[in-house]
Amino acid sequence: MDRHIVPGIEAKHAAEAHRKDLLIQDEYGCRCMTYWVDEERGSAFCLIDAPNEEAVKRMHDRAHGLIPHDIVQVNSNVVEAFLGRITDPVGYYSPDSPNLKIFNDPAFRIVMVAQTKDTRLLKKELGAAKTEKLLLLYHEILREQIAENQGREVELKGERFIASFVSVTQAVLCAARIQKKLHVAGELIDLRIGLNAGMPVTTYKSIFGDVIKMAQYLIHVGAANHTMMASIIREIYKDDGQPSGHETSFISLKPSDENTLELFMDVLEKQYGNPQFAVRDFGNQTAMSKSKLYRKSMALFKSSPNEILRKFRLQKALTLLKKGSTVSHTAFECGFSSPSYFIKCFQESFGLSPLSYQKME
Repeated sequence: MDRHIVPGIEAKHAAEAHRKDLLIQDEYGCRCMTYWVDEERGSAFCLIDAPNEEAVKRMHDRAHGLIPHDIVQVNSNVVEAFLGRITDPVGYYSPDSPNLKIFNDPAFRIVMVAQTKDTRLLKKELGAAKTEKLLLLYHEILREQIAENQGREVELKGERFIASFVSVTQAVLCAARIQKKLHVAGELIDLRIGLNAGMPVTTYKSIFGDVIKMAQYLIHVGAANHTMMASIIREIYKDDGQPSGHETSFISLKPSDENTLELFMDVLEKQYGNPQFAVRDFGNQTAMSKSKLYRKSMALFKSSPNEILRKFRLQKALTLLKKGSTVSHTAFECGFSSPSYFIKCFQESFGLSPLSYQKME
């Protein structure tokens, strides 16, 4: 899938460019499957079965001269899950141009990321039977509300669930109803929801990658059975004239705080495996003094920089242990100075040893 930034583009322009691509696609080993055009945001996206990126660029260059700004490799099933189709919509032929299919179908989507506490840790706290019952209820309500609000299920992987919506109003309503229907159960399973919106292709090398990333980052500063609403969602929802009415369960950050959150989380993702990484380095990489780093950390995460680094490393450790990594290997991969220190931190945080966690079903 590629992205073209074309200020002032109209649906008919995209339709004509697509037609020209189709005329020469075979010469470049390509199959132009469909496209999306967003007149309001001056963008177009093409879905192409192609041998490589260079073939896409050369075909576009010869057909109409519009070289894509970004190209990402995608799975057609994932594209369909997010955007609802991988072929042209039915109909839409122009009466003035009977051979030209013109449609204005933006690829802008609202993405909902819902995540619960680690299932093994829930079983330790609540017992296996109660955990299974709560998660069954959660998945039932989640899928019910996504369907009722015309969303699309994209992924259920471990504790993370991703859904896509065309409408901001329906995405917000879906999150609110999930919270309301789960009520106390949402707090017991530590359900956190992040809502963000954006385009399928940017410089990030996966479809809706940066949109999902920020939604996931927002979850880190959320609370049990609450939804973190990205500022872009808040603005669109407000501009659409929708009543708020969800103040008690919806939280949003200022754009400047979102930027700080992204900066913090990007540094953590990059450095968590480095045992030499310390608060001083954290400050250097975020261009903050020690005092400012501490203030921002407490404001966003309600934790000190040292605490959020340790928590982040421990969350990464859970993933590795579930994949069968040894305790020693996990400790060093996640930036702990020694296996014994890792075991101590793990025990203090989760109430059981890494080995006991690993043996749980």
